Order: sequence, then structure tokens, then C-alpha cells
Amino acid sequence: MLITFVPDVGTMIDLHTHTILSDGELLPAELVRRAAVHGYTAIGITDHVDFSNLESVLRSLKRTKDIGKEWDIEVLIGVEPTHMPPSKIEKIVTQAKKLGAELIVVHGETLIEPVAPGTNSAATHLEDVDILAHPGLISIEDVEAARDNDVCLEITSRRGHCLTNGHIARMATKIGATLVVNTDAHSPADLIPKQRALEIARGAGLDEKEADQVINVNPQKFLK
Repeated sequence: MLITFVPDVGTMIDLHTHTILSDGELLPAELVRRAAVHGYTAIGITDHVDFSNLESVLRSLKRTKDIGKEWDIEVLIGVEPTHMPPSKIEKIVTQAKKLGAELIVVHGETLIEPVAPGTNSAATHLEDVDILAHPGLISIEDVEAARDNDVCLEITSRRGHCLTNGHIARMATKIGATLVVNTDAHSPADLIPKQRALEIARGAGLDEKEADQVINVNPQKFLK
């Protein structure tokens, strides 16, 4: 008898989102509320930072962290160092950790923005980096470094950044790096249900079991 694998299509974990503290459209509380209504069990708020706003962003997010308890959703406060010179990435990651960031997502070498070459390499060689976002046409060497340093590689639903999802999924699967699916949400319309996340993973070339692993299992490591 043929047994068809049916993945869980319930709750969603999204580890890469933005608020008005950087270039998003929503207050942190509104983002959390909308995510809860979508059935999310956890959300990472990871606003764009450089050295000019790192402290203020984390200070503000800490004030809103507990709001998730009201709606039964875990809120992880984090940052996304963005367009940083590769030589400065380690410094800002270290500072972010000291300031209490629970999640560090580095803005990778997406094809649609002028991210400095070497950003992927700098991020994947740091154990304190949790996720390399939309890493574009990432090299074999950087995927190997991500695997060795337990840096997750992102498959994204974000328009433009998603152009290289297939390449990222193929490389990570071949080499054994960990994948996660995130929205990189900036507006209410960017939040997605788990079924869409599974479709995005499948569209990147993963089979049903691989997609289920990426959506349901891999993000759990970041939850309390």
C-alpha cells in the first residue's frame, strides 16, 4: 500500500520580520498581534541595524517582548545587521549579543541589493550568527562554513530575494547545512500561513519530508 506523507499544516514560526523601528510598516505590538491571528506560535523581530541604531532598536524591542504572552505567541527580539562592511560584521554581532539580542540575522548577498561581496563569508564563519538571510548565489565554501558553524540559511517568501531560493536549497541539501523559511515581513500582507511556507519550500526544490523538516523542526532550536 502506498503511504503518502502529509505534513503538519498548523502553526507557523517566522524568524525574520521588521517593524517601524527600521523599514517596516507596523508597530511591534501590531506585528505580533497580526502574527498571532495568522496562527503563528513564534515570531522573531529582527529590525535592520548598523552601529548608529543598534542600541536603540534593542532597547525598544525589549520593552515589547512580553506582549506576546497576551496572545500566546513567543516573541524573539533580534537584529539584522544590514549593508555592513564585512570586516565590521563580527564587531556588530558581538555587540548585539552583549546587548541582549536573542536572534541575529545577517543581511546576505541578495541579487537585488548592492550587498558588499564577502558578507556571506563573514557571517557564515561566526558561531553567534543564527541565520544568513537571502544569501543569493552563495558559494560552496560559505555553505560549508554555515554547516560547520551552525548558521541557518534562509529560504524566503520575500519578492526579489526569493530569486535564488532554488540555488540555496540545492546547495544546503547537498552539503548538509540547515535551512529555515522566513517571510522577511515588512507589511501585514507579507505574513503567511504555514501552508504557504511549505509551498515555498517545495517550490525551492525540497521534497515533502525535507520541507516539513525546514518548517516544523529546524526553527524549534531558537525557541525557549
